[in-house]
Amino acid sequence: MLSFMLWLLLLLLCWPLALLALLLYPLVWLILLPFRLIGIGVDAVFELLRAIVLLPARVLGGGPRR
Repeated sequence: MLSFMLWLLLLLLCWPLALLALLLYPLVWLILLPFRLIGIGVDAVFELLRAIVLLPARVLGGGPRR
């Protein structure tokens, strides 16, 4: 909601820049999408490595108590 209010303020102050931002937003989102997917993949690899390293402790009873 805050970003929408900022866009409206920009529209009132400088409408060509606001319209340019509105048109370029989907393009920037598409350009940044591969980096987000790479980030998700890297996060998954680190979680897998963490699970592998902590597996012996969990098997021996060092896991979280329920």
